[in-house]
Amino acid sequence: MLSTLRNAWKIPDLRKKMLFTLMMLVVFRLGANIPVPGIDKTIISQMFEGKTGGILELFNLMSGGAFKRMTIFALNIYPYITASIIIQLLTIAIPALERLAKEGEEGRKKIAQYTRYGTVIFALIQAIGISVGLFRQALIDTSFLSISVVVITLTAGTAFLMWLGEQITENGIGNGISLIIFTGIVSRIPAGIYSVSNLYFKAGTINLFHIIGFVIMAVVIIAGIVAIQEGQRKIPVQYAKRVVGRKMYGGQSTHIPIKVLMAGVIPVIFASSLLAF
Repeated sequence: MLSTLRNAWKIPDLRKKMLFTLMMLVVFRLGANIPVPGIDKTIISQMFEGKTGGILELFNLMSGGAFKRMTIFALNIYPYITASIIIQLLTIAIPALERLAKEGEEGRKKIAQYTRYGTVIFALIQAIGISVGLFRQALIDTSFLSISVVVITLTAGTAFLMWLGEQITENGIGNGISLIIFTGIVSRIPAGIYSVSNLYFKAGTINLFHIIGFVIMAVVIIAGIVAIQEGQRKIPVQYAKRVVGRKMYGGQSTHIPIKVLMAGVIPVIFASSLLAF
């Protein structure tokens, strides 16, 4: 892996793409620490206490801790994923969208535009739900202007992340949305290690055997996930023989690889996005 990165770094075009991607991810992490104005972070922290393992913690994990800190990227990129999946489903159900999807590059650009509109709508709905519902008691001022500032800030944060992901996809190493999600999740690892070390060295609630057992279980789970993700079923294909002149051609046998888990983590992300409503 290191040799692959080293070789890629030697190519000017790839080096430029890697540096651009890194710069965009740094911008993402900086924005994930800018708080939304008009919200009391202490009250939100109190709401999260004792709710480990719930949907709020899951959403906070996948947002890289931005949801708990209520930063401008608290909604993360999930409104975009929700809009994207719904638009893809509608292309099957609505003939006009289906024809649009088959029109080539221009059709894909039009669908991407609809996805952006849907992203703003879903982000707006989630932002309103958070402001007037879930975290209403954390608002410093409950006036219409204050709520509007919170809603606009959260919606604009998601729109900016959508743009950031598209820039990484077009000008970086690709898969911008996936990289944003990955960066958010990985950013929580140091905090997790710090919490475990506190439990071991200070509180004494866990011992060395607990840590070893956790590491072994984590390795087994990761290995199982990789095995399922990379697993595939090979459908055999037999080509018919044909005679050309005095020679016989064809008759080779090959296979079509079909992945065991074709959907990947999309259903999990889509479900968590819907539950966030």
